[in-house]
Amino acid sequence: MSVLDFEVPADVSEAVYDALEKIRRDGKIRKGINEVTKAVERGLAKLVVIADDVSPKEILMHLPLLCKEKNIPIVSVPSKQELGGSVGMQISTSSVAVIDYGKNKSVFEDIINKIKSLKK
Repeated sequence: MSVLDFEVPADVSEAVYDALEKIRRDGKIRKGINEVTKAVERGLAKLVVIADDVSPKEILMHLPLLCKEKNIPIVSVPSKQELGGSVGMQISTSSVAVIDYGKNKSVFEDIINKIKSLKK
């Protein structure tokens, strides 16, 4: 169960993982709940990705509201292990914030458009 108020289809989740793998080479990301929260509060984040399998859920509950306040798109993915792997970490991570798209702006714009279409 996601902390977001909309369900993210598997194809969108896979697209997010793929896009994060591309951005880790020439873009800029923040990893972990503390770094992501700071990036959102400072208005640096362009996209926030959170993992659904984080326990307890309460550690992520503030992010959807904070992102809504700052008008930052947020999406969830099923696996914190896969999320960590997609950004080049050997361990899992609960959340990631995209700060700079690098050369992959069109890929992320496509994902953001998909996210907007999922919201009710």
